[in-house]
Amino acid sequence: MSWEEIPEINLYSDGGAEPNPGKGGFGVVMSYKGKKKEFSQGYKLTTNNRMELMGVIYGLERLKTKSIVHIYTDSRYVVDGITNGWALKWKSKNWYKSKGVKALNPDLWDRLLTLISEQQKVIFHWIKGHNGHPENERCDELASLALNGHNLLEDRVYMSLKYDNDLDENKREISKTENSLF
Repeated sequence: MSWEEIPEINLYSDGGAEPNPGKGGFGVVMSYKGKKKEFSQGYKLTTNNRMELMGVIYGLERLKTKSIVHIYTDSRYVVDGITNGWALKWKSKNWYKSKGVKALNPDLWDRLLTLISEQQKVIFHWIKGHNGHPENERCDELASLALNGHNLLEDRVYMSLKYDNDLDENKREISKTENSLF
């Protein structure tokens, strides 16, 4: 019988948008047995929470084998969404929270839940941001460089939601105007 070692990976992630919503980016530092890899990406228009989720997702998507993954992030939104079971609950309710309120970012939460299920084990750790943690500080730097970079992608899901919301707002304004004319 042969025993294969299950890799244990540390994944550090940070994301942000300036302003929020605005240009956004994420930074990821992954380490395994003393080796590190860094990743980052910027977006033209997105939100802080979407970038926090995207950093973790991007890191998990880089894994080539089933692993034990320790995820370190300063995002309570991400950590609590998983560790408190909120994302699974929202998914079970077709992406609705309590009182019929739609959960935000269901596309990304769904991707994250799928990626977690594909790993041996995923453990989330919250770390205080901007508190001198070297990998978190590096992720913050990478995210900032990415959102201020030149190769910004479109966050198509956010843009489509923004477009739909803008249309709804315009319809409400037109309706108000039409009703006030009579």
